[in-house]
Amino acid sequence: MNSFYTDIPDASTWEAIEPVHKGWSKDMKYYIKAHNGKELLLRTSDISQYDQKKREYEAILLLEDQDILMSRPLQFGVCNGGQTVYSLLTWIDGEDAEHVIPTLSVEEQYQRGLKAGQYLKSIHQMPAGQDQAPWADYYNRKIDKYITNYKSCGIALKGSDKVIHFIEGNRYLLEERPQTFQHGDYHVGNMIVTKSGELGIIDFNRFDYGDPWEEFNRITWCAFMSPAFASGRIQGYFNNNVPDLFFKMMALYIASNQLSSIHWAISFGEEEVANMLKRAENVLEWYDDFDLYIPKWYMANSKD
Repeated sequence: MNSFYTDIPDASTWEAIEPVHKGWSKDMKYYIKAHNGKELLLRTSDISQYDQKKREYEAILLLEDQDILMSRPLQFGVCNGGQTVYSLLTWIDGEDAEHVIPTLSVEEQYQRGLKAGQYLKSIHQMPAGQDQAPWADYYNRKIDKYITNYKSCGIALKGSDKVIHFIEGNRYLLEERPQTFQHGDYHVGNMIVTKSGELGIIDFNRFDYGDPWEEFNRITWCAFMSPAFASGRIQGYFNNNVPDLFFKMMALYIASNQLSSIHWAISFGEEEVANMLKRAENVLEWYDDFDLYIPKWYMANSKD
């Protein structure tokens, strides 16, 4: 048996351990099958990540009472002779949602989106602690950094002046926003679809606390894949009663995210920069250079 996990309790009962490459997390992940047929998910990181991984595990424990299809926490500790921190969770068998959902009918895509929105609403039932800095102060600092980084990176996005103008004109929306637990990277790349067609949520490793509506800043990934899914996600979250303010704030968060993505992509090479520029151009088209605040892909219902 491989020595890195032999000191995990009950590891002697495991008959199979296979690497898992789904999701965007940097953790090492393994599918485990025990002698009794039980299937598990093992996540490991370097021991230097102990404090962060402990916070992640404790955060997932807080979701225990929520009706969300996700891996449930079973065990946390140190293995590999003290060199590795691990979490052991229940296993959810499924395929990457970004591959499965486009193969479904528009109505089925919409229904999976509704479920994604309902799950996200459940995640946001946990309030942030009282020690959180005011959201406007925190996010305005992020905006300042995004704009500074974009202007200094030397890569030009056509229409960026309009993006920045929209952001500057809507900063006031950040005042007095509530803060809750956040998944931290909520988009179709961190979802799976089971054999029975159920939607599951994975990779909570970027969890955070903040304005719950900020979690829609990456809905662009969903919309590129399926406008019906993205629309359903919004309607599921709001139980088909979407406030106008939400669309204005979603546009603000998406606009900010487009600027940050250009600078972020530089370290991944020219191909990724070109990809992010293309995506940002498409987002600008969705919003008519942010003269609109409801994106063109949004469908009021699944029949549109």
